[in-house]
Amino acid sequence: MTTPPAPSGGTLPTLALTVGDPAGIGPEIAVRTAAEQAVTSRARVVLVGDAPVVRDAAALCGLRAGVRVIGDPGDAGPEPGIVDVLDIGVASGGIAAGRVSAEAGRSAIAAVETATRLAMERRVDAVVTAPINKEAIWAAGSTHLGHTEMLGELTGARESTTMFVVRGLKIFFTTRHTSLRRAIDQIDRGLVGSAIGSALTALRVFGHPRPRLAVAALNPHGGEGGNFGREEIDHIAPAVAAARERGADVTGPVPADSVFHQALEGRYDGVLAQFHDQGHIAAKTVDFDGTVSVTVGLPILRTSVDHGTAFDIAGTGKASHGTMVAAALAAADLSRYLDNIRATYGQ
Repeated sequence: MTTPPAPSGGTLPTLALTVGDPAGIGPEIAVRTAAEQAVTSRARVVLVGDAPVVRDAAALCGLRAGVRVIGDPGDAGPEPGIVDVLDIGVASGGIAAGRVSAEAGRSAIAAVETATRLAMERRVDAVVTAPINKEAIWAAGSTHLGHTEMLGELTGARESTTMFVVRGLKIFFTTRHTSLRRAIDQIDRGLVGSAIGSALTALRVFGHPRPRLAVAALNPHGGEGGNFGREEIDHIAPAVAAARERGADVTGPVPADSVFHQALEGRYDGVLAQFHDQGHIAAKTVDFDGTVSVTVGLPILRTSVDHGTAFDIAGTGKASHGTMVAAALAAADLSRYLDNIRATYGQ
């Protein structure tokens, strides 16, 4: 596995930005991101969605940029004042903002399918996704819980997981989309050990040939010798010890109220959180707009905003596109590791 140098001003990577659910804020933040000079100076950007929806979003946001329909990602800019879109031909303009609809769901699904196909065919270097609405995609006939499951099926990935990137720190999760009660019940040596292995692999893929991983404790103060819970003693510490016996630089369990601070100071390259909010709260408190979600385990590079469709403000033009700019910039940067991604996670 190679660790490529930082970009030196050569060929710009091509990013496929899906516009998400047309009834949400996705089209607004996607079109603003595609017109953002900070992004277009680092990548060639093509929006993937319905051209009428993109035009409506550009008008809503008051953008002076023209919307140009292209037939191939190779025809994308960067060209000042132009936003390029691959028209998927599903939805017309005028979709009601803030409302669940099957038409919006079909559009969101088609955009993900198209962008993923382009990435699998190596016609784009990364996929950056705007938020979709679960009810809408279910109304359109999908059985997936969201992007991750959809991308797994489309790429044939055996398994995938989430990596947060914030200010250089990478955060992983032992458990994620489940209740806190169930997450605690799921913690065992095998699951923690598997999560440690996945995190170490991802760190190597994304530029850390000798990764330093910290494993967060589950209970306050690391369990206080079993007085605040035995998960650290019975499951987390043995999984860490097993990884260390295999030669991995893994530390833990480290109390969660200090481990993220230590990592940001440079002591570790990554942190394994034990449950959803443990990692999310830490990342978003440090930098809400700058926290980017990366799906690891796929044979393609995919980054995403880590928020929903925000139906309450959709159609107002008020949505901040900071998170999608961060996701696009992260994709441009992480595209350096495409060879590693394909070699490690390719089928």
